[in-house]
Amino acid sequence: MTITYAEFEKVDFRSGTIIKVEPFPRAKKPAYKVWVDFGNEIGIRQTSAQITEHYTPEALIGKQVVGCVNLGEKNIAGFTSQFLLVGFPDETENVCLITVNPPVPNGKKLF
Repeated sequence: MTITYAEFEKVDFRSGTIIKVEPFPRAKKPAYKVWVDFGNEIGIRQTSAQITEHYTPEALIGKQVVGCVNLGEKNIAGFTSQFLLVGFPDETENVCLITVNPPVPNGKKLF
């Protein structure tokens, strides 16, 4: 399916820095609660992410990532997810986060 450039522009992917990570034992599959600073315009948002296979909470702090910030909120096992942390599956379907290198300011829009 082909989409127009105008349709693509509606998806709001932003750069952000992970500032807090906690285990999420209530999730159905192993996951973390993740808080990301998306800069002054968007602020700090939280989500849950099934990224425990490749990342520890300590290794995630300070990592600059990409999130879709305009999907609305979703309740996941009693926790409010406010954005989608994006990545690609590896050969065993475990998530590998999309990261930013070199660093850019938090809140920058993907184009």
